[in-house]
Amino acid sequence: MISTNIEISNDQQVDKKAIKCVVWDLDNTLWDGVLLEDDCVSLRNEVVDIIKALDDRGILQSIASKNDYAKAMEKIQEFGLHEYFLYPQINWNPKSSSIQEIAKSLNLSIDTFAFIDDQLFELEEVNFSLPEVLCINVTDLTSILDKPEMNPRFITEDSKLRRLMYISDIERNNSEKEFIGTQDEFLATLNMTFTISNAQEDDLQRAEELTVRTNQLNTTGYTYSYNELNNFRQSEQHKILIATLEDKYGSYGKIGLALVECGELVWTLKLLLMSCRVMSRGVGTIMLNHIMTLAKNNNVHLRAEFVSNNRNRMMYISYKFAGFQEINKSGDLQILENDLSRIQPIPEYVKVKVID
Repeated sequence: MISTNIEISNDQQVDKKAIKCVVWDLDNTLWDGVLLEDDCVSLRNEVVDIIKALDDRGILQSIASKNDYAKAMEKIQEFGLHEYFLYPQINWNPKSSSIQEIAKSLNLSIDTFAFIDDQLFELEEVNFSLPEVLCINVTDLTSILDKPEMNPRFITEDSKLRRLMYISDIERNNSEKEFIGTQDEFLATLNMTFTISNAQEDDLQRAEELTVRTNQLNTTGYTYSYNELNNFRQSEQHKILIATLEDKYGSYGKIGLALVECGELVWTLKLLLMSCRVMSRGVGTIMLNHIMTLAKNNNVHLRAEFVSNNRNRMMYISYKFAGFQEINKSGDLQILENDLSRIQPIPEYVKVKVID
């Protein structure tokens, strides 16, 4: 085992994002020994505790290993760990390619990944090809749980259930592949219920987490702390709306958040975000349409702020599709407005509940 630590420049270490997925190598990393040379490999003493701790924190895990797939998966099942690893890539491809495949399957940004390996060559290959990935030599394994990137500010109920939610997503996706019919017909089979409610105090930890974790389906990229959100919650000039989604496979958890600044004549949508996990479920515009309806019922103008981050173009398209037009721009900040003359109907394949 190579024990030399890989050198990563200071620029790459600064401002590392919270890690959403840890990808493990197998031989001499997850276990001691090389599986194809000796079937009697043994788990590292600290590995199980680390895997379970990361899982409790809502950090997903997967595998990128150059190995025989069937033999490796059999060993992982023997150790009772197979349920912890989503979309494992066990093949002879470059580790960077495997990590990219995992990121694509999980629909997560590559800069939220960490990779653990014992081979300096493999760490350097990933660091060269995917410099956004946090590379960790297995010699530093005992300190992994202490890394700030591995310690979310809050551990919410959604965090603890995150892996199970992704497993449900795998079941949904498999059903969709087997389904014969249109996309809307498939969505109708899910029996989805989308619930919108005013955020309560016990929602705010997850609300803060959503602003920090969600980048692609986020209209401004603004992040708000628990205390800031609580002040908005108690303010008569603001509304914080939170959305949950569930279907016949289970709950997606709290997947949407909106912050509206409520003036006497104008409401401004300061933030609108949706979890990437619901991107393919056709529910992305429900929250926006609800806010448009509220504004119309209150006889106010509705504006929205948008800040491009090069990854949230889908949200800009959602605004434009809903009828928002740009009325002002200052640097990266765009101000959009909607005349509320056209509000899209709720899709027939989803039931919407509004809780005041």
